[in-house]
This record gives sequence, C-alpha cells and structure tokens, in this order.
Amino acid sequence: MPLDPLSDPFLALSARTGRFSYGAPRAASFAEGGGRLFFLRSAGPTDPYDDLWVLDTATGEERQLTDCRALAPKGGEPPLVERQLRERIRLVAAGIGSYALSGDGRFAVFALYGRLFRVATSPDGTPQPQEIPAPGPVFDPRPDADGSRIAYVSEDRLYVVDCDRDVTAQVSPEDGARWGVAEFAAAEELGRSRGHWWAPDGRTLLAARVDESALPRHDYGGGFAYPQAGGPNADVRLWVLGEGGHVRLEWDTAAHPYVTDAAWESDTEIRFAVQDRLQRELLWLAADPASGATRVLSRTAHALWVEQVPGTPAQLADGRILSPGETVDGGTQTLLVDGRPFTAPELNVRSFVGEFEGSLVVEAAFDEPADQHVVLVDPASGTARPLTEGPGVHAAVASAGALLIVSAVPGAQVRRTVRVPGGRERELRSLAEPLPYAVAPRFARVTEHRLPAQVVLPRGHAAGELLPVLLDVYGGPGAQAVTSDPRAQQHRQWWADQGFAVVTVDNRGTANVSPAFAHAMYRDFSRTTLDDQVAALRELGSLHPELDLSRVAVRGWSYGGYLAALAVLRRPDVFHAAVAGAPPTDFREYDTAYTERYLGLPEENPEVYDADSLRGDAAGLSRPLLLVHGLADDNVHPTHTFRLSEALTEAGRQHELLTLPGVSHMTPGGVREQLMAHDLGFLKRVL
Repeated sequence: MPLDPLSDPFLALSARTGRFSYGAPRAASFAEGGGRLFFLRSAGPTDPYDDLWVLDTATGEERQLTDCRALAPKGGEPPLVERQLRERIRLVAAGIGSYALSGDGRFAVFALYGRLFRVATSPDGTPQPQEIPAPGPVFDPRPDADGSRIAYVSEDRLYVVDCDRDVTAQVSPEDGARWGVAEFAAAEELGRSRGHWWAPDGRTLLAARVDESALPRHDYGGGFAYPQAGGPNADVRLWVLGEGGHVRLEWDTAAHPYVTDAAWESDTEIRFAVQDRLQRELLWLAADPASGATRVLSRTAHALWVEQVPGTPAQLADGRILSPGETVDGGTQTLLVDGRPFTAPELNVRSFVGEFEGSLVVEAAFDEPADQHVVLVDPASGTARPLTEGPGVHAAVASAGALLIVSAVPGAQVRRTVRVPGGRERELRSLAEPLPYAVAPRFARVTEHRLPAQVVLPRGHAAGELLPVLLDVYGGPGAQAVTSDPRAQQHRQWWADQGFAVVTVDNRGTANVSPAFAHAMYRDFSRTTLDDQVAALRELGSLHPELDLSRVAVRGWSYGGYLAALAVLRRPDVFHAAVAGAPPTDFREYDTAYTERYLGLPEENPEVYDADSLRGDAAGLSRPLLLVHGLADDNVHPTHTFRLSEALTEAGRQHELLTLPGVSHMTPGGVREQLMAHDLGFLKRVL
C-alpha cells in the first residue's frame, strides 16, 4: 500500500513549506550604491505569498512595502505568459513573482495577478502601493529612470503608462508578432527572461519582436509555440521604439538568430549578445539606437559550443572587455580580458557577479566541484582572494557599495550576509523552516574520469548491513547534482531513511567540473551517461561494502527520467527497477536551443538522434519500469512518455504509467512529495 504523504512528517513538512523555501529571501537587488537592499519574502515558513521588502544596510532596519493579501484579497491567477515564465525560471512561490526598480530607486513596480502596481520606496512614511489601470492583464512591468513612466506587456503588446498624467499608450506595432517578451528558447535555455529595456533617458524603449508564426503549437500548459529540434525557431529582432519613430537593430539574424542578452550602455549606445544556432560563436555587439547600425565588441568561439558564463561579456570601468574562456586543456573555465587570459587557471569561474570595493566579484570553484565560493579578483593583476572557505555553496549579489553573500554550508542553516564598506555586516533574515536533516554525505571522485559522487546512508545505519541502492540522479548537461549544499540533501536523506543507500553521480557532460568534462557528452548522450553511471556504481560498491549491487533502483526527473528509463532498457544486468519522471524519450521532439547545442541538427546527424532515442529499445525491457508525467508539462511534453509507453505496449512489455492532470514540469504544490510516497511504494514492491 503506498505511503500517505500527509502521514509522513518529513513529506508533509516539505509540502507545507514549499520544499523549505517559503519565508526565505529571494530576488535581492541593491539600490543607492548599496545603501538599500530590496528583496521578496513571504511572512513565514508555510506562507507561499511573497511580498516586497527593503533593508537599510546602514541601520539593519527592514520595512515591508507591500501586502499581497490586502492588495488582492480574492487572490487570482497570473496571466498565461507569467505562468509560463514562472515555469521557465522554476519559481514555485505565489504573490509577487518579480519587481523592478526605477533607476533612482525611488519606486518599485510589480504585477500581481495581472494588475499593475507602483509603490514609493522612500524611508519616510508608510508605503501605499498605487494600482495603475491597464487595458488588460499586465506582465513584466518596468519603470523608467525616475519611475514616472512604466512599460509593460499585455496580450503580446507593449504599452507605456505615464503615471503623472494618467495616460496609457500602446507603443508596439499591431503586426501579429509578440512584443516585449522572451521567447521559449531564450527563457528556458539561453538565460534571457525579459524582452524590453528602458533607455537611461526614459524616452526610448528597446524591445524584442518575436514572430512565432512558423513554429508548431502545443496545447500543454495553456497553449504556446514550441521550437522543436531541427525545426523553425522564433524570428527574434530588436527594435528601438522612440518618440521619433521605430528603428530596427541590424545584424545577420540568419547567422546569429539567438539573442542572449541586451542592455542600454547609454542613451546613445545599446549592447547585446547573439549566438549562432549551434552556439559555437558568441558575438557581443554595440548598436547605435538612432540608425540601428552595429559593430562587434568581442567574439568568443568554440569548436563544439560556447559555454556561457553569466554576467559576461561585460565592460570594465577602464574600458577593457571581459569575456568567457577556458584553459588550453579545458581544465577550467576562465575569464578573458580583451581576449587574453586573465583569471588564474586553478580558478574555475562559474559567473561574473559585478564589482565591490574596486574588485571584481566572481562565483567560482577551486579543486572541489561540489563547493562554490565567492571570490574577489583584482582587476589589474587577476589575483584571486576568496571571501568564503570550507565546504559549502556560496553565491553573491554585488553592488559597488555592498555585497550580499548567500552561504549554504553542510550542517548549518542557510545564511544571508550583507557586507558594506568598512567591514560591517548585516544579516538578511530568513523566515523559512529550518532544514530538518543534518546530512553527512560521503563524497568521492571515482573512475578514471574522476566523476563526482556521493553516498547518503540511513541515520543510525549499522555497519555491515547491506542496503538496496537508489541511484538518485540528473545526469544531463548544464546541471549539477553532487553538491555540498545542504538544501539538495534533505530529500536524499529521507530516501536513505526508508532503507536505501542513496547514490548520486555526476557523469561526464554535467556542469561545473571543467569545460572538457562538459564537452565529453558532445553528440553522445546515452553512451556517455550510462557508461559513467555503471562504472561509478561499481567503484562505489568496492568503496562502500554496504551497497547491495544486486538490488539497484534508479529514479530521476526530466533528463534524470531519461537516464532512469535508459538504465533499465539497456543495462538490466546492473539496474533492477526504475522510476522515470517526465523523460525526453526522443530528442527530435525536444527544444532547439538545448538539443542542437549538444547533438547538432537532426537532419545532419540522424544516427546521433537514433542512438539516443529510447523507443527503439522498448522490446528489450525486462525490469520493472514506472513512467510518470504531468499532463500540463510544457517543457518535456507528455507525448514523450505516451509514445514510449505505446512502444512498450506494442512489444508486449509490462510497465506502469502514472499521469498527473494539471501538473507541470515543476511538480509544485506538494505533488513532488506525493510522487515520493508513490515511488517508494513501487520500489518496495518490485525490489
């Protein structure tokens, strides 16, 4: 009989607290040179509704600027475009999803259930959010420099409202395209989630025009255009919408169709980044908003694909250009200055955060990929000085005058510390539920490829007691599963306490080890993934004799679901049962930007796609397999699972299929905990 998740204290607590995220500050941004820190946070560990707060970094005083329940007492639902963006950025919180500050920090604007609000952020007086009428449901509002005008999207049109004169005007043409939004590929795969930007003077907008007319449409998740591998992409152009007319920015959109970032450098210059379809080249361009003419500021190229470093390309205060690079042997991700190596080869850079007290701030690893540190880099010499130490995952938000460091350290609760000039520190309070487990994973680097791996055992496990193995993995490119972040270990400890040795391995192709490690998966998902997981399991079995390798189950979601199904279909000698959640079973039907980056174009590499498809393996299934898919999944469509199930049925192979009406790829609202209970019942029964 499956476990009732509400009867299990941990699962019930995880569901109530949004996986221990409700009440934790997020979406932090500095204003006034670091004098104030804005952030979103709910009222407590079981409250999902985020409100806007501000911290005075000098005094430590917090002020709540909004009350979602008072502003919208009947609640509601965000417009479809916002719900889809929340899926793209994996946001499970309710209430205010995002906000934007005016250039002077005096106003914040936000959308709440499609309604538009502006709130003054002055420390004097009680904030009174002002609702501003709009012609339709509002998405992604952005204020100009002084907050007097707000640009927003409503039903794929771009509007500007003048708050002082109470005048609203549509500024985008009525031409059948979507204006001011990020298309699916940009938001899901390329790191760009917005589609319009104010010029510093507050008179002109840069806007993305997105034509999706050539794309197939899917009904899942409310209906949208989906760019499928090998098929057409959205046609994305950038336009300057000004009082004197409209100007299109000119670049070779056929050669470089992906826009990965954009911003105004000044009233007279725009900076934006573009990539070719296979993402082997990244161009950073400067544009004249008056004429649309562009010139190349920097070019980054790679024979396989360019691994983007968030925050780059960028221009330093002295005019030098910072761009991503790697060491000759592909051992570390580095930063280049004007095309020349800048950071030390032992520093594996993961992102460029900004500047603080005259130094560059980066998130990086040294010799252990499970950890991440906040590091100050001297802009003259490239010398690195870590601000954090020891095991843990540390991240940062930087301003010239302040620095927020978020530290997730094993055996401790997550801390958020604001550093201001002079060495003073302020704590940014979290109201989240404390993490219930102090997990002590056993880390290792295994096989000739030094794969990161970890093992979590039941609390109170008796030495010598054999345990069935649960391989809890992701395994796909662009992600990392083996980490010292205690937030990632909570659910693994629960699984261990159910009687499993929980094993997690990052095979070649996963992120944050080295560029060469990531590139090893190029045009070879299935073989690299499976060979590495099998080799790692065998070596871990010799290191940990409590692992019973005659009883190995594998469980995963998304690419992890693909890995789980792949494991029992192709290596039943090693894997004895699998739960495959939302698996992409044929990458011809997954999206363009992700799939083609690693596998190339289907018409040019059909043998690669054939080798990585699971449907041709259906007749070989000999182990228990549970397939799970949400019917509102707009990332990995349910048809992936349905067609594999159909192939298994036609081959006469028994399997189980669980469909989840109304459930998206994120499995929010306690669905993940229900699935854990269901999966446990399945694995106990079949193992």
